[in-house]
Order: sequence, then structure tokens, then C-alpha cells
Amino acid sequence: MSVYLLATLDTKGAEAEFVKGQLKRQGVQVTLVDTGALGEPSVKPDVTREEVFQAAGTSWQTVVEKQDRGEAVTLAAQGAAKLVREAWERGQLHGVLGLGGSAGTTIGTAAMRALPLGVPKLMVSTLASGQVRQYVGDKDIFMLNSVVDILGVNRLSRVILHEAACAMAGMVKGWQQENDEATTQQPDRPLIAATMFGVTTPCVQRAKEILEQAGYEVLVFHATGNGGQAMESLIDEGLIAGVLDITTTELADELVGGILSAGPQRLTAAGRRGIPQVISVGATDMVNFGPRSTVPPSFQNRLFYQHNANVTLMRTTVEENHRLGEEIGFKAAQATGPTVIILPLQGVSAIDCAGQPFDDPTARAALFEGIRAKCGQTELVEINEPINNPLFAEAAASQLLKLLGQRR
Repeated sequence: MSVYLLATLDTKGAEAEFVKGQLKRQGVQVTLVDTGALGEPSVKPDVTREEVFQAAGTSWQTVVEKQDRGEAVTLAAQGAAKLVREAWERGQLHGVLGLGGSAGTTIGTAAMRALPLGVPKLMVSTLASGQVRQYVGDKDIFMLNSVVDILGVNRLSRVILHEAACAMAGMVKGWQQENDEATTQQPDRPLIAATMFGVTTPCVQRAKEILEQAGYEVLVFHATGNGGQAMESLIDEGLIAGVLDITTTELADELVGGILSAGPQRLTAAGRRGIPQVISVGATDMVNFGPRSTVPPSFQNRLFYQHNANVTLMRTTVEENHRLGEEIGFKAAQATGPTVIILPLQGVSAIDCAGQPFDDPTARAALFEGIRAKCGQTELVEINEPINNPLFAEAAASQLLKLLGQRR
């Protein structure tokens, strides 16, 4: 078992050396990587900064001559990511542990995001108690709050750094044990990725039952931005056999400016890789914000539904629905694999159906018309039911099973 330990050894040398010793006491081999640039390393690395910058397509000397700290961090992150990924592909890496403030966290987590899910990743950071989405992204990165600055080994930092070493040792040993056991088990069932929100839960639960009965394992992703990004990443890594994209609400947040966007590449990975997919329009009736006080003033005259004290939902307009429909139809039409769009004509969420606060037949009609206008030759299935009706869920699952059967 080997852990890559990443740190800027001009400023975090003593701390890195301490963690390296703690890992070795746990029986874990350590490769110490110097991701520093402008100062002199205080301890000897196993992978030098020269090698890191060479991996980024430049040289350490060039970086030093420019004296641009921002560029140095960016290049170190690129080089570290490349070196770590290559070490994993050679079977020489079983986990990554990083130490740092803002620069070290940027570099360390960039390297971690280059690795697949399941490979142990732990970042000891001065920023870990705040907003860390930009560092974690769609990966399984453990963020450990350093509590004090990572500047010397003292009575507090010693406890945190020892904790980090023990945690990493436990993760890599557990990961190795899991891999050893997996070789003696029955092959895993093919994976289906499905998207869900609270307002589409009954639909996805019923579809999941049907797919599991058919011999598939279903991974459900909560469509909260990170969830959609994680699903797209796993599809790109080739781990997913089929996609039941019931809940495409993240597209609404991206279009209108809500807080749960998964970015402009949402709804592209399956099409790009030719994976069978069934696409629907779950929760496209809403854009997500935090507490009511956080809604931008420009939206104050819109229709809102207070889901709870921390979640405010805003109804998408007729125009926004038409644009969402065009985007969904266009992306489906670009798919290189079997694709079906399935539409719940009587409502796209639990609160967009007869008698519910977001019920708006005109907006739904605009959404569906946008899809029809841009979906090209993509097969379109229309079910005259709301999205959470069991008949709709069963139809969606059946469509995906049909596509998967055709692919086999």
C-alpha cells in the first residue's frame, strides 16, 4: 500500500515529514511530493517540484523566473494531477493525502479529482470548515479542518495531523481489503444511474424496483448540482450501463440562476458515450434558492413555494420552460446512443399537477413544445399522467430496459 503525500515543502516541510512518519508507523509506504515553487524545500521529497512542473509541460526554472504565484499554483495543480493519475494507472498509488492552505488545497484536491471514485482521498485544509464545493467537485474527497494554521507541529496540529495519518492508513487498508474480497465474489450487476429530487421520489422509487428486478443495480443521484455532476463523471468513466434521467431540474437552475446548477455540460455524458438513456423533465417547474431572504431582488414578483426554512422554490415561467425544452431536445438529438424522451403530460413534479401550487398547463405545454421542436429523430413517448403516477414510472423503466436489451 502506497500513499502519495502532497505538500508545498517550502512552507509545510516539517508537517509533511511528521505525517510521513505517522503513516509509516501504520505500515503504509509514502511517496512525498513537493508541490512548492518559489521557496526552498525544507525536507527532501521523493518526487521533486521539477518533476511536478515538467508534468505540467513547463520547467521549475521558468516558473521561478516569472515569480507569479497564481500561475505557479495552477501549474503545480496540473502537474500533480497528471503524476497522481499516472501512478494510480501503474498500480503504484492507493491513496492521496494533501496538506495546505488555499494554495495547497487547490493543488491537492486537483490531484484527487483526477482519480476515480473509491480511491482514498483526504485533504487537511485551513479551508475545510467553509464552502468546499469548488475543491471537492464530484469526487469522494474527505476534507479535514486543520483548526489551526498548518505552520509547525504543535500540541494542536500534532493531534490533527496524527488523526489524518490514521484516517488515511485505515482507508487504504480497507480499500485494499475490499478489492481483495471483490476478486472472490460474484460479478457486480450492471449499473443504472437515475436522478431524483424530493418531488420526483415516488417515480424513481417505483422505476428502481422494476430495474432491480430485471437484474440491474441502480445508483440514485440527488439532483442538487453535485449529484448531477457526479453522475456525469461516472458515465464518462465508463462505469454506467444505462441512464434513467428522470429529474433534469439542474438545467433550470443553470438557465435561470438558481443555486443547484450542475453546469452547462449536464445531460451530455451519456449521449457522448453512446450509453442507452431515457430522459424526462422532472422538477423543471422549479428553480432552487436558499432561505427566502436569499432570493435575488430581480425575482421578487415571481411565484414561490417555501419547501422548508432553508429551501425556496421558484416557479419557472412559460418562456423559461420553452427554452428548457429546446435545450433538452437539442442535447437528446446529439446523442450517439439509443435515447428516448418520456413526457408526463399532467405534471412534472409533485407540486406541478392538478390542485398543487405550481400547476401550470401553459408552462408545461411550452416545455413540451420546445422539446418537440429540437429533438429531431429522438423517440418521444408521451404519457397522459403526472410524473409520480406509477404508470409513468413503469413506462420509463420499461423504455430503458428495451434500450438496454437492444444494446445487448
